[in-house]
Amino acid sequence: MAEEVLDYLVVGAGPAGLQLGQHLGHAGHRYLVLEAGSAPGHFFETFPRHRTLISINKKHTGYTDPELNLRMDWNSILADGDADPVLFTDYSELLFPDAPDFLHYLADYAAKHQVRVRYDTRVTRIGRDPESALFVLTAGDEEFTARRLVMASGVTKPFIPDFPGVELIDQYADVSVDPDEFTDQRVLVLGKGNSAFETADNLIEKAAVVHVGGPRPVKLAWRTHFVGHLRAYNAGILDMYQLKLQHAILDGDVREVRKDADGYHVKFAFARADEVIKEIRYDRVICCTGFRFDASLFDEDCRPELVIDGRFPAQTPDFESVNVPGLYFAGTITQSRGFKKATNPFIHGFRYGVRALAKVLNERHHDTPWPHVELPAKPDALTEAVIGRINRTSALYQQFGFLADVLVVDGDTARYLEEVPVDRVLADPPDDAYVVTLDYGPDHDKIDPFDFVARAAQDKANDHGEGHYLHPIVRHYRRGELVATHHVTENLENEWDKEVHIGPLAAFFAREL
Repeated sequence: MAEEVLDYLVVGAGPAGLQLGQHLGHAGHRYLVLEAGSAPGHFFETFPRHRTLISINKKHTGYTDPELNLRMDWNSILADGDADPVLFTDYSELLFPDAPDFLHYLADYAAKHQVRVRYDTRVTRIGRDPESALFVLTAGDEEFTARRLVMASGVTKPFIPDFPGVELIDQYADVSVDPDEFTDQRVLVLGKGNSAFETADNLIEKAAVVHVGGPRPVKLAWRTHFVGHLRAYNAGILDMYQLKLQHAILDGDVREVRKDADGYHVKFAFARADEVIKEIRYDRVICCTGFRFDASLFDEDCRPELVIDGRFPAQTPDFESVNVPGLYFAGTITQSRGFKKATNPFIHGFRYGVRALAKVLNERHHDTPWPHVELPAKPDALTEAVIGRINRTSALYQQFGFLADVLVVDGDTARYLEEVPVDRVLADPPDDAYVVTLDYGPDHDKIDPFDFVARAAQDKANDHGEGHYLHPIVRHYRRGELVATHHVTENLENEWDKEVHIGPLAAFFAREL
């Protein structure tokens, strides 16, 4: 066994692993980040395949407040105690930046913060010593030992559907991205996420026919507000489908693929035709059905339980494995929490999750309480604190409905805690607490947000004072029971600083206190 026992081993030097390393180092903990690649962000050396990020890089905001600028900067990661942060907006002017620029940014972040990373160190086995309960990681002929382990390794294995002939088709990870190779061909792209549509849009100028197929309806990010759903940037084929230009979207399942001299023959069961099966010929079939977490490295006695078709590790409200104590997760693999609702899969979401995880670790293992300020438990004081925060916070803005500010009332005093996972608050609720989130209203994704006539009709039928667009919500809990809710009126500029916002919130606190 290795001589040095670390407080933490972190697997993966992507954005989550680097940021967590910075937090751990700033707190004075002994840690090491293990990275299989020769530089940070190894995943981004290959993905996205077409080398354009769809994470927003809005450099020009009109704001001078760096916290507000983070609302529009989806690529920068965070650092504790850094008065002059390394920001991705200094690396590219492009709204949709190039992946190589992000690699450059991560390398500079790691260098500036002197993050302890061992590169070219591929972990091949993760075990646990039965006597000491220490984690033991094997990489080549070396072993690394720590009291706690954080997996920030991302989703590294393709998620491949199960049907006869799946082994015959191309995979997103290695299919050619040269459109000329598909000239005048018939192509089926499997999947309805951004990788599938990214692939399809790359081919629509050269291929004769492109079909995008999958069992679930296409969901548009501008409607659901989940940025993992189809982004407008990748949606060119939708125009061509509805304007009758040969390309199309197929709703249903592939039942079988066979290949002969004539190409691929795909048996497709159409969902909208009661699973009528039709055989369609293609020249190429490309699988773009996403990725999954690789749990095969773990010994059986410390292998984390998986959820959502075995794609992601199951986690507690503390980002800890539900079945392996001391095993934590950071980055995109935390997306099983708030699946396809919260922004945990993406940098602009999980950077706040990583910061919350660092606070969790300090609280649970190093006797460091969650940072807070104390206020008088009076309506004006609580209102001023909440209004001040909701008009600046990037964390609650980006992690809408997932992270919350919490005011814990105890007699004449209130403790104000920032950026606590909502499910962590509700798992062990204080006797008297106000939970402050930014969130969308109920059924916000049920009606086209640009159909103002339908939206107005819905508002008239359900006039409960709840906004549809992003707005602050304050919920009052007593011993875990929700007793009252206040919606702060939504605002086009996301500025909640007028009397229409302040007065009703103060009245709410006065009633509840």
